[in-house]
Amino acid sequence: MNTTKRIYFASDQHFGAPTAEKSFPREQKFVAWLDEIKHDADVIFLLGDLFDFWFEYKTVVPRGFVRVLGKLAELRDSGIIIHFFVGNHDLWMADYFEKELNIPVYHRPQEFTFNNKTFLIGHGDGLGPGDKGYKRMKKVFTNPFSKWLFRWMHPDIGVKLAQYLSVKNKLISGDSDVTFLGEDNEWLVLYSKRKLETKHYDYFVFGHRHLPMIIEVGKNSSYINLGDWINYFTYGVFEGETFELKEYKK
Repeated sequence: MNTTKRIYFASDQHFGAPTAEKSFPREQKFVAWLDEIKHDADVIFLLGDLFDFWFEYKTVVPRGFVRVLGKLAELRDSGIIIHFFVGNHDLWMADYFEKELNIPVYHRPQEFTFNNKTFLIGHGDGLGPGDKGYKRMKKVFTNPFSKWLFRWMHPDIGVKLAQYLSVKNKLISGDSDVTFLGEDNEWLVLYSKRKLETKHYDYFVFGHRHLPMIIEVGKNSSYINLGDWINYFTYGVFEGETFELKEYKK
């Protein structure tokens, strides 16, 4: 599609972590950002881990996040297109966003073209070489039998247990998650370069790494990581010709 307005990208808000109370100011800040960009946004991409944990039972969704969900509903009802990619913390998302908010949900990277610029967009987890431990874990967590077992656990117990394990995992892996590994070791950089061997993309846009960065991976091709809304409050903007990373400071 061609657009004369802006396309926005954001990732890794992790609402609910480490606690609902400590997460609330970040949620307010993100809602303020959404309210600000609604005046010139054509499309908004949310690239996963919007929630630190999310599981959809057949008739129940996790408590909280009313302001974020309400703002997304408002923007979507106004005609702004929104795309959502599940991350490794909200990978159990099913059809709630699609049915309630009219927002498509993607579980794998997708290709988009805007103003003759090609994008490959996704959360970024499990892509490229390495990250083998997570890849094994993801197979277990996304297994239908595993999801069936978890669904039979009472939500008050299951959600609390999942939230505890999520926060504990970040305490263990936190330093490595926010450390730049160098271009030769960044998995998503290597993944992007490998994809260019078969097809050209102008932009590879991912989250997951929590580090805002733009790295040239080929001729007229850039890998972009959006950072997060925990430490950096960064987001991406495509204005029709160029892509920028910006910080929301309000």
